[in-house]
Amino acid sequence: MKTIFEEMGGSYNEVNGYLIPNLVIQESEPIGKYGHMRRQYLKEQHPIIFSELLLSEHLYPHLVEIDRACNGRMELLTRQMAAQEGVTEVLKAADQMEWVRRMNSIQNRAEEIVLNELVYLEEAPDDDT
Repeated sequence: MKTIFEEMGGSYNEVNGYLIPNLVIQESEPIGKYGHMRRQYLKEQHPIIFSELLLSEHLYPHLVEIDRACNGRMELLTRQMAAQEGVTEVLKAADQMEWVRRMNSIQNRAEEIVLNELVYLEEAPDDDT
C-alpha cells in the first residue's frame, strides 16, 4: 500500500529502519530578507501551511515571490512617500542630516506597511501564485 506522499510522486530513503522522505529544495536564486521573514512566520505561526508548501515543493518559489514583491513594494512606497513629503536631492544637498532622518523615517514606515501587507498574511497563499 502506497502512502499519499508516494502517490504524489515522492519517495523515501531507509535509514536505520526509519523511512525518511527524500525532500530536495531546488534553489535557483537566493532568498532575501523578506523571504526569510515569511518562512519564519509560516514555520512559527502557520506550521500546517508551512508543511504543505514544503511537501508540495511550493515553499521556495513562494518565498522568492514574496521577497520580490516586498522589495518592489518597498521601492515604490519609499519613492512615493519621499515625493509626497518633499524629501528631494535639494534637501539632501542643503541639509544631509535632515535628509537622512526623513529617509530613515520613510523607510521604517514603508517596511511596516510591507510586512503587514505581504509577509504577515493571515490567510493561506493560493496555489495559482
